[in-house]
Amino acid sequence: MSGTQREATPPEEQDGDARRGRHSAGTARDLVVAALAVLLFAVAAVVGHHLHVTYDVLHLGWPPLYAQWEPHIGPGTPAALAVAALVVLQGPALARRLAWRPLVWAAWGGSMAWCWALALVDGWDRGVARRLTTGYEYLQEVDRVDDIGLTLRVFTDHILLGAPDNWVPHVAGHPPGALLTYVLLDRIGLGGGPWAAVFTVTVASSAAAAVLVAVRALCGPDTARAVAPFAVLSPAAVWFAVSADGYFAAVAAWALALLALAATRTARWPKAAAVGSGLLFGLLCYLSYGLVLFGLIALAVLLAARTWRPVPLVLLGMLPWFAAFTAAGFWWFDGYFTLVERYYQGTARIRPYGYFVWGNLAANVVTVGLAAVAGLRRAAPELPRAVRVLRRSPPTGPTALAVLVAGALAAVLVADVSGMSKAETERIWLPFTLWLTAAAALLPLPAHRWWLAAQAAVALAVNHLLFTGW
Repeated sequence: MSGTQREATPPEEQDGDARRGRHSAGTARDLVVAALAVLLFAVAAVVGHHLHVTYDVLHLGWPPLYAQWEPHIGPGTPAALAVAALVVLQGPALARRLAWRPLVWAAWGGSMAWCWALALVDGWDRGVARRLTTGYEYLQEVDRVDDIGLTLRVFTDHILLGAPDNWVPHVAGHPPGALLTYVLLDRIGLGGGPWAAVFTVTVASSAAAAVLVAVRALCGPDTARAVAPFAVLSPAAVWFAVSADGYFAAVAAWALALLALAATRTARWPKAAAVGSGLLFGLLCYLSYGLVLFGLIALAVLLAARTWRPVPLVLLGMLPWFAAFTAAGFWWFDGYFTLVERYYQGTARIRPYGYFVWGNLAANVVTVGLAAVAGLRRAAPELPRAVRVLRRSPPTGPTALAVLVAGALAAVLVADVSGMSKAETERIWLPFTLWLTAAAALLPLPAHRWWLAAQAAVALAVNHLLFTGW
């Protein structure tokens, strides 16, 4: 009788049973990959602690992160818990229900609330007001810039450690666009650490909105709505608030969003979007040398859209920045190669490549979160499908998202093997890892709340157990 009953099961129920089986197997594999990521981080912490104590070659307080062990709570703790609970419990439903424009604004507002709450866990003074005023930071050099033209002409002369009046590490380590941003803020009356922090967090948190715009253009509205809660509740917010690299990440994100709108012709004026993308990409080149690797993510957008149409207009938009800085006396390549020399005058000469080439990846487990790690596992099978689809038409949905995520992963891996980022990559790679976080949207919808809770737990644990640098 039981055999007869099994044979009589309707086909649609058999299909449902198969789907549930595949879902359970997929979830198990997601959890295994997440567990392996935790193990990688734990091994990096143990090995890093041994190297730190025995050889003192890492120059990190709590490897693989640039941080100090310091369990604490602060005025931002209740707000951080409240934001996390709200996004975990209501985020997925709100993302499906809100109209598109309110959703984009809500993503920016939610991300800003999350960033501010986490920053204030360390208190207003230490977590916000003094973050960009330390001896390594841009605000140390703002008062030194009396003549912007002269500063640009002699900028490279002050990069090396042996140079007279050499720049502090962050100014020396970047093109002058980063310093000039805070100089211009000072010139319009928004000088000092608090205003610099407000500007940085406000701009950095807008990256969540830019991610939604780009994903919707390339992958469709359903995928973008699935991304939204993860873009808001990202563990990267620990470093977005307050780090200038969060500002860089937002500039890069909006450049990519405009490129996606231009490439898919979903903007009202696609040519204007392409030029606007170029203007932001040009600015990006003068904010951080390493962000030329963002071109790999831009290439992924063009591949996903199956077009090169926006490229000439993007290059046209970039041209004014190169023309203006070069005419003013700063030659980008001189700055970069002088920086490479400065880099190996400092701690990079003793920091072991053999540790950081994998320790960097371990550090970024806490930047992207476990949901993104599991999402990357889901993205991998989509790539062969993308190759097949691209022969005929642009991919959509999860397949297009996998192409975008692959571009971000390629940028991270190239940056990693270059050796130019030994440590501190949880901050330096924010413009790249922001897009890895979007992979969490590939996880099954019924499990999104649990994965969002995991994302929040990572951020809250890091921010309350450690005091992160920069």
